[in-house]
Amino acid sequence: MANENLKQRTKWLALRIIKMVESLPETKTSKILGNQVLRSGTSAAANYRAGCIAKSKRDFINKLKIVEEEADETIFWLELLEESGIISCDRLQLIKTETREILAIIVASIKTARKNQK
Repeated sequence: MANENLKQRTKWLALRIIKMVESLPETKTSKILGNQVLRSGTSAAANYRAGCIAKSKRDFINKLKIVEEEADETIFWLELLEESGIISCDRLQLIKTETREILAIIVASIKTARKNQK
C-alpha cells in the first residue's frame, strides 16, 4: 500500500512539474531550465515505478538511488528557477515541499532496504 501512495505522489509531482514548465515564459533560459526540471522530475516518478517491480533487493536499491539523484536534481533546478526570478517562490513552494518530502522518504527507504539486505 505504501508503494501505491508513493507512486501516486511521484506521479502527481511529475504532472505538477509538466504544468509548471508549460507556463514558463518563452525565453532561452526558461526553456533550458524547464527542460532540465522536466527531465529530472518525470524521471524520478518513472524510476520509482521501475523500482516497485524490481527483480531483486539489489535492483530495488539501485532504482531508488536513481530516484534519490533525480529528486535532488529536481530541487536544484527548481531553486535556479526561483533564484533567477523566472518563477516566484509562492508558485514553487508546493512543488519544492513535495519534492523534498519524497526525497526524504526515498533516502529512508534506501537505508531500510540496505539494512534488511544484510
